[in-house]
Amino acid sequence: MIAFLTSCQEELDLDNPNAFSLEELLQTADGFELLAVGVMDSYQKIPANEFLLIDLRSDDSRANAQNGVYPDVDAYNMDTNNGDAATYWSNNYATIFRANSIIDNRFLAPEEYQYTIGEAYFFRALCHFNLVRAYRNVPYLDKVIDINSNEASNYPQLPPSEVYEKIIQDFRTSIAFLNGGPQNRYRPSEGAAICLLAKAFLSQPNPNYTEAELLLASVIENKESFGYDLLTIDRDDAVNFLFDADPNDPTVNVLTTEEYRANQAITFAKIFGNEFTGEFSSDNLRLDGTFSNNEGLEINEEIIFSIPYEAINTDNVASSQSGLDDQVETDAEGFSNAMTASGPSNGVNVATLDLLSLMTPELQPVRFDGTFRSITVIADDILNDTFNSKYPSSGEANGNDWIILRYADVLLLYAEAILAGGDSTTDPRAIDAFNQVRLRAGLEEVVNLTKQQLLEERRMEFVYENQRLYDLIRFGEADNILGAHSNANGFLYTSDKIYLPIPQRELDNLPGVYKQNNGY
Repeated sequence: MIAFLTSCQEELDLDNPNAFSLEELLQTADGFELLAVGVMDSYQKIPANEFLLIDLRSDDSRANAQNGVYPDVDAYNMDTNNGDAATYWSNNYATIFRANSIIDNRFLAPEEYQYTIGEAYFFRALCHFNLVRAYRNVPYLDKVIDINSNEASNYPQLPPSEVYEKIIQDFRTSIAFLNGGPQNRYRPSEGAAICLLAKAFLSQPNPNYTEAELLLASVIENKESFGYDLLTIDRDDAVNFLFDADPNDPTVNVLTTEEYRANQAITFAKIFGNEFTGEFSSDNLRLDGTFSNNEGLEINEEIIFSIPYEAINTDNVASSQSGLDDQVETDAEGFSNAMTASGPSNGVNVATLDLLSLMTPELQPVRFDGTFRSITVIADDILNDTFNSKYPSSGEANGNDWIILRYADVLLLYAEAILAGGDSTTDPRAIDAFNQVRLRAGLEEVVNLTKQQLLEERRMEFVYENQRLYDLIRFGEADNILGAHSNANGFLYTSDKIYLPIPQRELDNLPGVYKQNNGY
């Protein structure tokens, strides 16, 4: 993509579709492809501050008291002028604007570029999905808005049920256009659209479990054709780190449970593009070494859709604060600076003591190594800052891709759809899907799946992937769990504070059109 963009930079300015003649661009042979690249380029800014607004407000993460405004975000005490909340709103709508530039002119697209229309519908749905979950009542922009007129006032905030109806329709349309297209993990695909459509069905105010189940089943049953699977390792392919003699034949080296779990931890880390360097300790029977980002590992069969970034030296880092008209190509991203080995100096990806009590080598023998590499594990020490290793690079210009969707999520969403809001199920399809993820984590199988077990498994599997807050909302547990979390820490959580404030500048720009969320 870098080479592609570099080759066309002198011809066309991709910074802003309005910066050149759209008519001229649409008449070029690859005009729709250039616009589609512009949409993807715009989306690169969105993950940059998502963690600070989403995961930091869950019960998994906390902010150090000295870290600017983030302790207020952590404590549900946000200001309506919060810059991160305003930027997240703007960056999503900027991407929607670019997607609509394609959709508004879709009838002009040549046959060979029809897939770009599907990509545009995909991103329009995804961005509105981000917005409705974060802010609740949001306008749904289905065309390019003329900012020099009063046209924006015709697009008021909609209740979530109406927003989801439009999201679902857009994902359906994207599936039709992307049908039969290539499975590119860095671009929207039919499989990714199907899975996100199912997630939207599960996330809407009145979940449609039946539709979600059918969609997810279609992906799971055809995972080979989609090219999706859990990234795992069979015992027969695992490496013996130490010589452990078979009691029945002392010349045979037996793979121990601890060695197999170490193999699984190394494999689990590869999902996130991380490579292990070190050895297996004969003292504590665990991995002893470090993880580092290896971009060659980031495209794997578990990844369904991710946002690509490059680890390169550049002054043009893709961050949430990148100007809306900046061309950031696929340069390094800034989001992981607060989420990586640089975390101790940022103090915003610190595990809560509650999470630390669950994320231990004993309880999570695979995920602990693949997710956390703490200096110490002292759960009752409030000063024990334990940082994650899913994004182990250091410095601001990192190459960690940001995963939007992976196959483990599909399996657990499928189990959720079958559970259908109930307290438990013995349905073998749900049990099998759940146990695939659980066994990969080095844990025992279950024969009866409960709602609580599913929520807890999602917490461990997707920790620091911006899933926890939305899982709590979807499972109807946000008030219970976040209320208790708030009370234990002296925070200000109320049911209204589960959503971000509508940026004050949006209220000021359109007086009387938008209404602030309750609680602000």
